[in-house]
Amino acid sequence: MRLTVEEAYRAHADAVFAAAFSVCRSRADADDVVQDTFLRYLTKPKEFDSAAHLKAWLLRVAINRATDLTRSRWRDHLSWEEEIAALPFEAPEDERLMDAVLQLKEPDRIVVHLYYFEGYSVKEIAQLIQRREGTVKSRLCRARAALKTMLQEEWNDDEP
Repeated sequence: MRLTVEEAYRAHADAVFAAAFSVCRSRADADDVVQDTFLRYLTKPKEFDSAAHLKAWLLRVAINRATDLTRSRWRDHLSWEEEIAALPFEAPEDERLMDAVLQLKEPDRIVVHLYYFEGYSVKEIAQLIQRREGTVKSRLCRARAALKTMLQEEWNDDEP
């Protein structure tokens, strides 16, 4: 199975952007990662077994590229708090949740994004990020506990 770049972009650009943003926490960097990801798709003549296989490949490329980009010293962009403020959210609690997720360590952010926002199973995430299922489960557990603590503290601070 091989889609045109336009078809692949229309089908998966939002998911690729979201995965990239969850890693690099910068809208500009995430846009660059999306561009790099689809450029790689264009230049790599690879056949995919299914639409799910294509999406998984695109997400893997995006996560790898975003990770490489965050390790680079030469980045100059807005803080992730400013980036969050620029994104449109339907409800204030959505913004608070995204803010909390972005405060997680990168490995935890990636598994949370893939599990909750992309709908991958623990087994699928393990294959995507090339880690054991137990590692993915541990990261999810740790991330959930951290999110619960962060959001609980914020909720307690809001009470009179």
